[in-house]
Amino acid sequence: MRRTKAEAEETRRKILSAAERVFYKKGVSGTTLEEIASEAGVTRGAIYWHFANKTDLFLALYDEVPLPQEDMVARDIETEASDTLAIVESAIGDWLEMLAKDEQRQRILTIMLRCDYDDEMLTVLDRQKQMEERHSAMLDLAFARALERGQLQESWTPASAVRTLHWMMLGLCTEWLLFGRRFDLAAEGRETLRRLFASFRRVQEKNEQVPA
Repeated sequence: MRRTKAEAEETRRKILSAAERVFYKKGVSGTTLEEIASEAGVTRGAIYWHFANKTDLFLALYDEVPLPQEDMVARDIETEASDTLAIVESAIGDWLEMLAKDEQRQRILTIMLRCDYDDEMLTVLDRQKQMEERHSAMLDLAFARALERGQLQESWTPASAVRTLHWMMLGLCTEWLLFGRRFDLAAEGRETLRRLFASFRRVQEKNEQVPA
């Protein structure tokens, strides 16, 4: 009997959910498609109906949850708002709060951090590199605008600010996800951002006008 589109989508969702659980427990390289099929209550053939191989399945799971940069740049970077640095800082802080509350996002990012990107997973690594390059370019634009508007401290360049922000976020999320979530990610993350962006921000002289 031919499956309906709704039934096929339900099966696909069951497979993705099972893959998320097994990948989180055993790691991507330590997981077989047979184990995912068993966890999902489907046949291995059902997995191949929806996904070409384990890499394809992992990529589908990867696409389920946007990375931090993807969420950050989705907000107001392209606007004519006067305080570009405040827009970026607020967007990142909001993303940290979302991560702290979203258990699925936590599991998928943990899987990505633990993943051994061997030959089988090089496609995933390439996808990550492309995404990071795209988002870095957008953040470069944001910090360049801050520089043009007289908001960025002269000791920073847009490129150095983007790299430092990226390294801070990567370290913060890795520490929290992999080592027991021993601190309040949202509160301490926002405080860390406040201090970092304070170092980015140019201190205006009295009566100095900031370019619009």
